[in-house]
Amino acid sequence: MEQDEKREVFYTKQQLARLIWPLLLEQFLAVTMGLADTFMVSSVSEAAVSSVSLVDTLNVLIFQILSALASGGAVVVSQYMGQKNYKQMKKCSAQLYSVLLISTGVTMIAAVIGSRGILRFIFGSIDDQVMGNAQIYFLISAVSYPFMGAYSAGAALFRAQGNSKVSMKASLVMNVINIFGNAMLIYGLRMGVTGAAVATLAGRIFSAIWVMMQQQKADNPYRIEKLSDLRPEMRQIRPILVIGVPSGLENGMFQIGKLCVSSLTATLGTSAIAANAVANTVATVANIPGNTIGLAVIPVIGRCLGAGDKEQAKRYAKLLMNIAFVGLAVMNLAVYVSIPAVAQAYHLTEAAKGMCIDVIQLFCIFSIFFWALSFALPQVLRSGGDAKYTMSVSILSMWIFRVVLSYFFVLQMDMGLIGVWLGMCIDWICRSIFFSIRFFNGKWMEHKVI
Repeated sequence: MEQDEKREVFYTKQQLARLIWPLLLEQFLAVTMGLADTFMVSSVSEAAVSSVSLVDTLNVLIFQILSALASGGAVVVSQYMGQKNYKQMKKCSAQLYSVLLISTGVTMIAAVIGSRGILRFIFGSIDDQVMGNAQIYFLISAVSYPFMGAYSAGAALFRAQGNSKVSMKASLVMNVINIFGNAMLIYGLRMGVTGAAVATLAGRIFSAIWVMMQQQKADNPYRIEKLSDLRPEMRQIRPILVIGVPSGLENGMFQIGKLCVSSLTATLGTSAIAANAVANTVATVANIPGNTIGLAVIPVIGRCLGAGDKEQAKRYAKLLMNIAFVGLAVMNLAVYVSIPAVAQAYHLTEAAKGMCIDVIQLFCIFSIFFWALSFALPQVLRSGGDAKYTMSVSILSMWIFRVVLSYFFVLQMDMGLIGVWLGMCIDWICRSIFFSIRFFNGKWMEHKVI
């Protein structure tokens, strides 16, 4: 009893609230950018919104890999924090920047050089107007990759400290820049897809600069003292990669699977592509509470396990998952009810609007019960170093259920766009079962990260 009373409480309710609320607002702001781009571009033409949707599917692949590497760094730093090993925390922070800046720089060069070939390889034969717009949007997006790398590294490190306000403020101004830039360049200067891409680039440049400025403040324990600190050191990088590489492979294969499904969607016609684009954007709104908790668990669980306190790790995990379930239920019910009005506002044709409403309402029903277990719970497992297990389950479930079933439902059952989304929902059920079993048997806490 005395030992329990002396146990350090890593996060009070107030501290959890200070971590979660800025993350929640940041997620809303991130979704606002997607909504603004899709909504404003939709006023140009269905070809324009289709091209932005296709390229954003590819961009999400790249950003998901970035996010995995950043999360790997956040897990390691959080565990060092639990150990109160501040010297290693600082070294790991600099190495995280190195990993992300190098990887995004290489990706940017590859995307700029091979943009048209990449788009043709992934999306196959699509309408020439859609391809022309897609190539412009992809080229300008590629320039933003290093800036997103710097932002992702800094944001992950501040969250590891329990300070999510920095990335939230950056996201706020980034969205203001993006929305006003869209209004000026799309509506004012009639630049169409190019205007949307330039406005997004400007916002990402600002967010990177803002986070780096906060990073270099004298009172920041993660401050980079000299440029030589950024020189890659495998001994420091290895723990980041142990978490980040399996998570990156998982996210990469997941997004590649989605790209395969997007290629299938592209064969259903421009109306289906446009309906899918709007539905994907709206679905991100419904996912906001789950994504928020997925980010919050990393510093919380990582710090507990770094200090060797498995009981608190499991208790915080259950608390945060309950919050995710409640938030997802509220948000998905709201989206389910409002989707007819939202679809009407996107200037879709009647055929596209009907498809959009059908797939989103299917999504909302399944999301309430299975999304948190499919995507927030594996973040708990990764925070304990169980990245290989989550990678294996996610990749197998994605390809066996989502990809294969989507093609079966569309090509054999002639179910159209709803078949693509039904395959996704069945994938969630499989993930939920395996991740829940792993959580309750406790094996995810048996890994040594640092």
